[in-house]
Amino acid sequence: MAERAIPPKGIDSKVGRLDSAGQGKLDRVVAFGQPIWQPLFDEADAKVPTPQALAYDSAADLLLYGGAAGGGKTDLEIGLALTRHRRSIIYRRTFKQLVAIEERVAEILRSRKGYDKTGKVWKLPGGGRRLEFGACRHAGDEIAYQGRPHDLKCFDEVTHFLEHQFRFLCGWLRSARPGQRQRIVATGNPPTTGEGEWVIGFWAPWLDDQHPNPALPGELRWFAVLGGEEREVESGQPFEWKRELIQPRSRSFIPSRVEDNPYLMKTGYRATLQALPEPLRSQLLKGAFDAGREADPWQVVPTDWVKAAQARWRSRPKPKTPMDTIGVDPARGGRDETVLSPRHGGWFAEQAVRPGSETPDGPTVAALVVSILRGGALANVDVIGIGAAVYDHLKGNGISVKAMNGAEASQARDRSGSLGFVNKRAEWWWRMREALDPDYGEEIAMPPDRKLLVDLCTPKWRLAARGIQVESKEEIVKRIARSPDRGDAAVYALAADPPKRGRGQRPSRADGSYSPHGW
Repeated sequence: MAERAIPPKGIDSKVGRLDSAGQGKLDRVVAFGQPIWQPLFDEADAKVPTPQALAYDSAADLLLYGGAAGGGKTDLEIGLALTRHRRSIIYRRTFKQLVAIEERVAEILRSRKGYDKTGKVWKLPGGGRRLEFGACRHAGDEIAYQGRPHDLKCFDEVTHFLEHQFRFLCGWLRSARPGQRQRIVATGNPPTTGEGEWVIGFWAPWLDDQHPNPALPGELRWFAVLGGEEREVESGQPFEWKRELIQPRSRSFIPSRVEDNPYLMKTGYRATLQALPEPLRSQLLKGAFDAGREADPWQVVPTDWVKAAQARWRSRPKPKTPMDTIGVDPARGGRDETVLSPRHGGWFAEQAVRPGSETPDGPTVAALVVSILRGGALANVDVIGIGAAVYDHLKGNGISVKAMNGAEASQARDRSGSLGFVNKRAEWWWRMREALDPDYGEEIAMPPDRKLLVDLCTPKWRLAARGIQVESKEEIVKRIARSPDRGDAAVYALAADPPKRGRGQRPSRADGSYSPHGW
């Protein structure tokens, strides 16, 4: 904190002529001295804290600030580094995006003294403070920051980051200085692509309109990882779980808009945001996280189609609709999940999801499948890796099972009959696309699971010489640092039907598989 300032002589006669905004500025200077940076304050009433001031003082371990444009998001990160923390880092997805932040720091300090542009480290005034800049353009770039401790980690435009990158970098938050506050601050606008949807799930009590227990802006909620699954807990008090002492961490979200920034309001920036086309206008002017996101043009399944299917979902299928299939995407250990996706006609039940650590072998996954199967339904099992053992165990026990090998050649054609597929994986994913197409598809109903939404909207496609090609799991993992297990399981559930249902299905492909159309 800066030293207390002594009011100049003769100032008493001028104080009475100050308006409330001027009085607020004077109060800050007299009380604390002229700080190097201070949060925005309400010009109409200096005693009312602005959203930026609330974020500056928030007790949350992980804070999301912003939503709309113009609320002083980047200034908050810089201000915390200048005044409250000793070792800070501000991340952007690319180094090029950091240039504007570097310029803003120089503008506040009125100097570039102490900045090592090559090392991206700024020695700040104030007795040993340091501000570093980092970037993670590609999945895996976060490894370069492993073991580098900071007591403040900021993610500018957090929706541009992959969830894996964010969680990994958060793991190196620490300080050896006694009493030093440690926290993570993420800022940004609503996501514009499916890859940023994880932010809504991470701060679900504030951002997900389907959350059963919504939180108020600035309210603290507590979370802990139990058995590999992140859960919301009652308080921040440590508790014992399976002989381990668990310390929950708090999260919060504080929204802001351009109206909270008197400096930008005077420039007419609000009019600029008002002139933007939708949904960008709602996202940047109002911070609307539920405003429509534009799908990648090469996204196999458009986001809006999946959302429509999830909006149609009810907790039970139509009466007398038997279980047709279970899509099985097995995992053994690691961060992947074993996912089972039961389907009753066009209605998909809630998926059964288990951490890979709980399904170490084929018999374990097979037992899980048997516990869910009903009425002789067909189990469509991905036989790559551990899946081969799952298939063998089910078949050996007389269960109706189909091996799903996405690398096999496909003889099928798309709905138009003009395009083929590079392999079975492309065929199956395209079948999901056609089934969800609102113009030609069926009334598919998907459970309202945000992770399933993201997984279905993650894979991309391209037109190759042999037809439609969908990127492989390996390519997706390389791009987003995780596997779309829930999406794959749903795709497997739709890929093949049992041929003895007698519901008017007809073989429509050279391999004898059945078309889902006609439900």
